[in-house]
Amino acid sequence: MEHITLLIGIVIITALVFDFTNGFHDTANAMATTISTGALKPKTAVAMSAVLNLVGAFLSIEVAKTISGGIVDESGIQPEVIFAGLVGAIVWNLLTWLVGLPSSSSHALYGGLIGATLFSAGVGAIHFDVVMMKVLIPAVAAPLVAGLAAMAATRLTYRLGRNRDERETAKGYRSGQVASAALVSLAHGTNDAQKTMGVMTLALITGGVLAPDADPPVWVIASAGIAIALGTYLGGWRIIRTMGKGLTDIQPPQGFAAQTGAAAVILSSSHLGFGLSTTQVCSGAIMGSGLGRKGGVVRWSTATRMFIAWGLTLPAAGLVAGLAALLAGQGEWGVALVAVLALGIGGAIWAKSRQERVDHNNVNEVEIPAEHPAGTEEESEGIVTAAVRAVSPPPTSAAAAAGSDPADPANGPDAPDTDDTAGATRPAAKATV
Repeated sequence: MEHITLLIGIVIITALVFDFTNGFHDTANAMATTISTGALKPKTAVAMSAVLNLVGAFLSIEVAKTISGGIVDESGIQPEVIFAGLVGAIVWNLLTWLVGLPSSSSHALYGGLIGATLFSAGVGAIHFDVVMMKVLIPAVAAPLVAGLAAMAATRLTYRLGRNRDERETAKGYRSGQVASAALVSLAHGTNDAQKTMGVMTLALITGGVLAPDADPPVWVIASAGIAIALGTYLGGWRIIRTMGKGLTDIQPPQGFAAQTGAAAVILSSSHLGFGLSTTQVCSGAIMGSGLGRKGGVVRWSTATRMFIAWGLTLPAAGLVAGLAALLAGQGEWGVALVAVLALGIGGAIWAKSRQERVDHNNVNEVEIPAEHPAGTEEESEGIVTAAVRAVSPPPTSAAAAAGSDPADPANGPDAPDTDDTAGATRPAAKATV
């Protein structure tokens, strides 16, 4: 066995950077509905998710084996190819995070590895049968299964609680949401942290540090778990906003149903070694919960943007990674140039994100979709949806004088601005939900 070279060290560090972006990109998978319904405070939610992501990283290595010895032929690629694949995945993760789209970090990684391998070693180095069976088919099936499960569970929960006090029922389901969110976080650690473990193990195998078909060493498992936990703790607030409020308006029973269904699908797939996208599973479950509630509304404009991002993830990350592989294959100067370009792109995205910050203070403020049908009203402990806010009449003078406490479920939302001279109502640009 050889010692870890500088190039392999760079690949491992880059893999941990990807794992970090995976953490803050995918925090929304576990905590979006919990935060949006008020079951947990934002900071508490992401802290709990971070700890359970770390614990989940130690529970299984089946997905790591799929990546380290299944998708590509480790004997036909070099460490710089893996480095290029990681760069493609990181760039795509950052771009979709900037615009708040819950795309798949997993598919970004798969696309990056496949694209870099295709550009450097050719078609023969890719195991397309494994890609089809353990990546593409689960990518289509998993969100559908999770969505149907969440829709059925939502209808069942509302049927069981139809003759009970709504406030007491909501309180109970908020407690259930904490447990189900913990389960999703644990499942996320068993699935997504393993993908970075697999890449790191693949790099060590291609560099001769580990034997072919070797399992991830303990230090690889620990470092991947810590990296994804740190990323998770930072929050990924932009994507939490989209999944928690942008797709549908979620009540506590829906949140509980969506999280439970998603966790069941993710844990089952991890056991089978399917490297599916936890983002797609949780998004499908949230949409299913929106369809499962009578009168529920799914904001299809947001969902359509999300579907487009899903379809673009594999080819876009693959193209970026392929171009990076061509540069990295030129030698040390090529690897250095790819690193500099990646740092420049990452820095530019971070600077852009500072212009309109999203954090735990404003994560539950959503843009009102212009195409949302007027007059659609849904009650959640006295809080109506953002769609109604855009067309609701102004409050009475007494109500305006008294004000409202947004933390009190009995109080309604702030009314839209009005033009006293014209008598016209101007929809508010944002609503806190």
